[in-house]
Amino acid sequence: MGLNVWLLLSAAVVIAAIASVRIAHRTGLPTLLIYLCLGLLLGERGLGGIHFDNAHLAQQLGLIALAVILAEGGLTTNWSHVRDAVPSALVLATVGVAVSVAVLAATAAPLVGLDWRSAFLLGAVLASTDAAAVFSVLRRLPLPPRLAGILEAESGFNDAPTVILVMTLSVGSTLTPSLPVTLLETTAELAIGATVGLAVGPAGAYALRRVALPASGLYPIAVLALAFVAYSGAALLHGSGFLAVYVATLILGNARLPHRAATRGFAEGAAWLAQIGLFVMLGILADPAELPVVIVPALVSGVLLVLVARPASVLVSSVVVRLLRLGSMPWREQIFLSWAGLRGAVPIVLATIPWSAGVPGAKGLFNDVFVIVIVFTLLQGPTLPYLARVLGLAAEGEARDLDVEAAPLEELNADLLQVRIPRGSLMHGVEIFELRLPTDTMVTLVVRNGRSFVPGPTTQLLVGDQLLVVTTAAQRETVERRLRAVSRKGKLAGWYGERGG
Repeated sequence: MGLNVWLLLSAAVVIAAIASVRIAHRTGLPTLLIYLCLGLLLGERGLGGIHFDNAHLAQQLGLIALAVILAEGGLTTNWSHVRDAVPSALVLATVGVAVSVAVLAATAAPLVGLDWRSAFLLGAVLASTDAAAVFSVLRRLPLPPRLAGILEAESGFNDAPTVILVMTLSVGSTLTPSLPVTLLETTAELAIGATVGLAVGPAGAYALRRVALPASGLYPIAVLALAFVAYSGAALLHGSGFLAVYVATLILGNARLPHRAATRGFAEGAAWLAQIGLFVMLGILADPAELPVVIVPALVSGVLLVLVARPASVLVSSVVVRLLRLGSMPWREQIFLSWAGLRGAVPIVLATIPWSAGVPGAKGLFNDVFVIVIVFTLLQGPTLPYLARVLGLAAEGEARDLDVEAAPLEELNADLLQVRIPRGSLMHGVEIFELRLPTDTMVTLVVRNGRSFVPGPTTQLLVGDQLLVVTTAAQRETVERRLRAVSRKGKLAGWYGERGG
């Protein structure tokens, strides 16, 4: 096919994928399932007839796409929301990953008939929760901020140790590498990745605040370039590129950068494009004719993962968190964390690593993981809202977090916040003066049903309203916390102990 035909086909796939987001949003399904199905349809045995079986190329493209997705996750994560959850998330991403790998390998080896190397590879590939799947599903759920923060931060952190472990198991001819050597190498790579991220993030934020670029559109490009500086820099130093990307972008996303709203929008668009391309590519890479053979062993492995390995990892992690006095995980949160360990593109991409390395049986491992991701994402994703209500972690109609964007007004040392009042928000019916914002903060404009007006102190706010709030840079965090608190608990939020964290 000529270039124009390929461009037309690619554009049609992207448009179809974008249209499918609406379907996924209504049904509660992660969009990855629709994208994978699009890939299967375009594959050699589907309607498209595209032949693609290059596991090495798929691995390289997949890792790059995952870096973009992680960068968006870091840029759009509010540090004040996840700060208290980071210790628990780090334990889940390290101790929890180790427990999950060991438990799944020990249970799957005799039941599915795997040798120990293949069993540990299966456990390592499936140990990581997927950032894209977690972000797309959980950010639409009205969960307690700390619980949502644990899940988001865990999905950002646990890619790094699982990638290291899968690569270690995929290289060499020994059955299993030395445990002390593996632990030492993993610790070193994580330390290098974290160090690079901690260096690139603040340095990039400092530079962007002081360099006046000629066009606002250059700032988002610079931020994404900084993410890849962190990724490639850590990789060249034999560190974890994924951890470096997430840490660097987490810092950049919470710094007071010029045109932060535009940067966030650009990152979200890039991440959506990366997800579409990644999932469609993985769908094309899979061979539907080989999948029926692995359905039974894949389902057995998936059940062991969801009902044994993941709950065990959460339970052990909760004990470690309590022993280290890092917090606590109540039993309701443990149940939800166990069921909410969503898998997505990350395990499928990781499964291409042993395949491209020529590990015996790796193609079967890829097929197993492909089936597990499809079946259990279809099972877990739509049931999460119901489970949250049953456990008392969310209530029907509870307000989602406000979407707040900030545009810097450098000369005035002020920020312009754009706030949208979502459905179910208890800010509905609250009068402007009842928001009790700081004295140097003002709601300057309300946009309602397409018409704008300047509000007075007694103006009642309604669902669907968009507000423009001007505040000083020093008060911005306080203002955001107060607005979120009122959105969740109404004008008496302080009396209910809600502080908007």
